Amino acid sequence: MEKALGYFVNNADRMQYGTYRAAGYFIGSGVVEAACKTVSGARCKQSGMFWSKPGAKNVLALRCIRSSRRLEEFWKNRLNAHAARNDALAFAA
Repeated sequence: MEKALGYFVNNADRMQYGTYRAAGYFIGSGVVEAACKTVSGARCKQSGMFWSKPGAKNVLALRCIRSSRRLEEFWKNRLNAHAARNDALAFAA
């Protein structure tokens, strides 16, 4: 009982569900779980697919970036990081 009460006391500022819903945020994990299933299942669980853990993590990271509509930003940052290390890749615009 003390542990549960402590949780609510310590997290009351994060439990503004009415405010979050009014701002358009999802409450609960269903939307996130469905997105994870779509992003990972659509790529890694196809027939005949075999992935190493590092390979799957890299592909899924790129799919998440793409699904978040941040792929262009990702590549700009990556190119700029190479340029900062004096690699042969050019600066991104």
